[in-house]
Parts: sequence; C-alpha cells; structure tokens
Amino acid sequence: MTSSPAGGTRGTRGTRGARPTMKDVAAAAGVGLKTVSRVVNGESGVTPEMAARVRTTIEALGFRRNDSARLLRTGRTASVALLLEDISDPFSSALSRAVEQVAAAEGCLLFTGSSAEDPDRERELALAFCARRVDGLIVVPAGDDHRYLLPEIESGTPVVFLDRPGSRIDADAVLSDNAGGARVGTAHLISRGHRRIGFVGDLPSIHTAAERARGYRTAMAEAGLPVDERWVDCGPTGRARVAAAVHRLTTGPDPVTALFTANNRVTLAALHHLPAERRPALVGFDDLELADLLTPALTVVAQDPVALGALAARRLFDRLAGDTTAPARLEIPTLLIPRGSGEAPPPD
Repeated sequence: MTSSPAGGTRGTRGTRGARPTMKDVAAAAGVGLKTVSRVVNGESGVTPEMAARVRTTIEALGFRRNDSARLLRTGRTASVALLLEDISDPFSSALSRAVEQVAAAEGCLLFTGSSAEDPDRERELALAFCARRVDGLIVVPAGDDHRYLLPEIESGTPVVFLDRPGSRIDADAVLSDNAGGARVGTAHLISRGHRRIGFVGDLPSIHTAAERARGYRTAMAEAGLPVDERWVDCGPTGRARVAAAVHRLTTGPDPVTALFTANNRVTLAALHHLPAERRPALVGFDDLELADLLTPALTVVAQDPVALGALAARRLFDRLAGDTTAPARLEIPTLLIPRGSGEAPPPD
C-alpha cells in the first residue's frame, strides 16, 4: 500500500502491475469518476483546485488516456493529418507549425506526410491516414483528381485543401491570392519604368504556377504592354532549367530588363545565375530567409503561411464541430515588400 496524493492509501497499479485506470485515479484522488473524465478530456465543470488534485494524481500514478476506448465511445481519435508537398521546404514547415498549433489547442495530435509532388504518393498517404481513422484531413494537392476522397468525406471525414484547390471535387480550399500577388509584383516593376519583363515560373499544370502567370499577364495588359512569349519560361524548378531560362532572358541583343520569379525555388536558382553586368531588376514570389541581407536586398511578394495553415485548421475543426455550410474557397492576401532588387530602373 502507498500513500495517495490526496492523503488516502491504495495500491497504485494493482497486484499485477496493470496500467492504472480512471477508476484508480478517482479512488486515489478521492473524487468521482466523472470528475476525472472531465479533467482528462479538458471539459468544464471542475474547480481549479479539484482539477489540480486530479492532475497531480494522474502524474503520480502514471495514468495515460486509453484512446482506443475513447474511439469506441466517441467515434473520434483526437488526431488530424496534414499532407504537404515537402515538409523540408520552409513554406511547408511554416504551414505545418501553424496547423499543429491549432490542433494542439483543440486537444488533437497532428500527423504529417510529404507527397513529393507525386499524385500516387498523395493518394497513398491520404488513404493511409484515413484508414488509421484520423478525424480530418488537410491536403496540399499534388494530383489532378481527388474524387478518391469522396467516400471518406461521405463517411464523415472532413477534408480541407490548402495552398491549392482540390480537383474534380467540391471541398473547402484555403489559398493565397496568387494571381493578385503576381499582378502587384509585376506592376511594381512596371512602375519603375520596366517594359520588357521576364517571367520564370513553375510547371503550368500546378494551380499556383498558373495563377501567378495569369497575374503577370494581367499586370502587363493593364499597363498596355504586350507580352513577348519569349519572355515567359515555365517548367521544373531545378537549378539547371532556371539557369538556362535566366541566361536566355537576360542575354542577347534585346534582353529583358526585369524578372519576376514565381516561387522561392525559382528565385534561389535565379539569384545564382543573374548576370554581373546589366543585372536585371528582380521581384520574387515568396519571401526567403536572409533576403534582406542580399545586395541588393530582395524585393518579394510574401505569402502568409502561418495565416494559411491556421485558417485551414480552423476550417477543419469547424467542420468537425458540425458546420454544414457549402464548401468555400478562402483567400489570404499577399504583401509586396520592397527592399531594393525590384526598385532599380531599366538601364539607359
């Protein structure tokens, strides 16, 4: 027999070392079983003093909530999943942190996975998370057909798409204003006197890439400037492809005087290969760590990944709480941050 935290005595783990139960905690703390349940599940109706006594007893006994029993009782696992493009990417990491903070405040665990922009991998991971009974799913899409998620949604698992909308499915999506941001960034270069502005982007099949190209073209059209298709170069974001694009656009008899680079990978690759002489003005979509330490400092159109991730998570938990309104497309505005690289005028 041992002394309980509440002053009573009882065996803490039973004669055979069994894992302590809520009944054990209630008996040791000298409270009712319902009181322990409320404290464990974060419910109201318990005084701060009583809750502290129960938590002290839980710590002393080494009690752990039985999530299998919770699943049987509520149908919920207190877990959600986030499927990203690449967890190592700084933008994806910021999304993950924001989603995790909201999930933690809701008393949920967050599981994450990376699709590596592979539609088959995306489908495999999404269905694996659902098979493990996560309560909800947030997806940064890689594929172009998300109807495979319809049975999961119909069975009660809400899905929110993040950064890009889902395809061939009606579901919530939380996005940046990609077209608007690219339009503002391109217009900024135009306002500095540039007329030959190159656009280096990602694969046009990707929603964000297509939207940013659309914003670039819109800004040029609004300024009455024609777009020479030789100024537009879209494709994989590998350094060799971007290097070739930058070299082609900035050399020759009639080079562009400014560049709009359409994501952080493209911008980083471009920075390694900009010509030393007649260096073009540059605006990049996505902020970069240490961008303000470059010479000149990098002008960017910045997204807000924290706001994106938090809004997607809140939307998911609203659905879990019973929100049955029609699926919506929610957009977070971008912000132009002038720092120097986008403010240089065209050469004489």
